[in-house]
Amino acid sequence: MQPRENTLNRRIRSAGGKFLRRFGLLPGGMPDGLGDDATLRDSTLDGDVIVYFADTADSLYQLRGWYGPLRELHRAQGVTVVCMDSRVAATIRQESGLPVVTIAQDATLDALIIRSGTKLILYVNYNPLNMAPLRARSALHVSLLHGDSDKGVSVSNQVKAYDYSFVAGQAAIDRFARYTSLFDAESRCIEVGRPSLDTDRVEPGTSHLRGDDPVVLYAPTWEGGQASVAYSSLQTHADPMLRSLLAQGYRIIYRPHPLTGVRVPEFGEADRAVRELLEGGWHTISGDRPLQRDFAEADLLICDVSAVANDWLATGKPAIVTRSAGADARDAGTRMLDVLPRLDAADAEHAAEIVTEQIEVDPDREERRRLTEYYLGDTRPGASLARFLGACRDLSAQRDRLWRQITENEHPSDPRTATS
Repeated sequence: MQPRENTLNRRIRSAGGKFLRRFGLLPGGMPDGLGDDATLRDSTLDGDVIVYFADTADSLYQLRGWYGPLRELHRAQGVTVVCMDSRVAATIRQESGLPVVTIAQDATLDALIIRSGTKLILYVNYNPLNMAPLRARSALHVSLLHGDSDKGVSVSNQVKAYDYSFVAGQAAIDRFARYTSLFDAESRCIEVGRPSLDTDRVEPGTSHLRGDDPVVLYAPTWEGGQASVAYSSLQTHADPMLRSLLAQGYRIIYRPHPLTGVRVPEFGEADRAVRELLEGGWHTISGDRPLQRDFAEADLLICDVSAVANDWLATGKPAIVTRSAGADARDAGTRMLDVLPRLDAADAEHAAEIVTEQIEVDPDREERRRLTEYYLGDTRPGASLARFLGACRDLSAQRDRLWRQITENEHPSDPRTATS
């Protein structure tokens, strides 16, 4: 094979790529690769922890839910967010207040992890680009993900790439054991609850903007990456369901998933139709509002199979989960889907009757209370955050012990000078 040469064509293509990146002309879904590599060449990161986020702005919602706990972890151990996109890095830096760097070259990342003595690397998704830091043997790799749910993606085989997975409660461990093969969930999953429920807590207040009208939070998920995880109710349930609720005087908080319509344009059209239906009333389109604000203001949740249902359990209020109309959709069902009322597309036009019974009678109250501990663990204020910080501290100490053993194996003492 002939050696590759720095031909004129290659130089032109490289220059063209740099021009597109430098002037922000790359598509939003492609990392710009404008790294801080040059300034990081001889530097070290402060602290023990890296949060690796290789995604572009479309997926920022996955990290935003961890801002509060990560700020607390930064105070305890020091955290740096590592990105592949300079635009995303600037947004995270502004929103979170955390140290953020952009790294374009794998060699820069490898050297920086070793030089900084990084102990933990945290991941909020299963992006294939996570393989770059996963090569590092000197740190422990922990999957956080961005929510606990009965979606099929929650039991992805990709979990095996990480040393540990932080999960909300025993339900997640049982889910892995039930739906994943050759994965020791009991030893590789660590229960930490949902620490963002502590750091982002909003106390209930005056929520009804018009008299005492009850409030329903409708939080559908997106269309999903493939048919097996197509749980969204936007096209099948939303219109008749919302018209039924509006006819009975319910106020609606509509919280669409940030990725709605990115893969299937018809879901974007359904989203616009819902927005138009709710215009002009005492309703709320929740875009940039914190999830906990929506939780505090609502009397009942209607959602699809998603992490919203699990987090909602901590409120103690009733919820309804839609049943996907997709013939190929497969969930990783646990006890919640057997306990909470399910809404089929065929029954969507009668949604107000079901909602009224749940709010006024709440027949599942006691069973939901038992589910809360199973899914979220101890939900007393501060308990989950303490577990999260304690787990990171314990794993950092474990990393030190393991890395010491590895380095001793790699650099054994001279047997001629070793003492017996």
